[in-house]
Amino acid sequence: QVQLAESGGDLVQAGGSLRLSCAASGNIFRINDMGWYRQAPGKQRELVADITRGGSTNYADSVKGRFTISRDNAKNTVRLQMNSLKPEDTAVYYCNANIRPDWGTEKNYWGQGTQVTVSS
Repeated sequence: QVQLAESGGDLVQAGGSLRLSCAASGNIFRINDMGWYRQAPGKQRELVADITRGGSTNYADSVKGRFTISRDNAKNTVRLQMNSLKPEDTAVYYCNANIRPDWGTEKNYWGQGTQVTVSS
């Protein structure tokens, strides 16, 4: 069974920083694209950033220059460094990954989410 587990969400003041981490576990053969999404109350879930296995990255316009996504293929982890946080960054952040398990075909997996709250 494959699982994604996020950590690092917290309450922080505007202008502060947080680092989110996500670890994939289980019978994993290969992890391809990994990413972070967020969902604020009353809004749709949106892509924040994603990263290919080779390290190519993509960011939402709203976080460019403030957030950095990175991954460690050997440890099956992905991180999101968030700087210069704004109240509008408040949301539940979800880890997402395309994972091929040992026993089957590639599927898309979600973590349970971690709350980030930015106070003004």
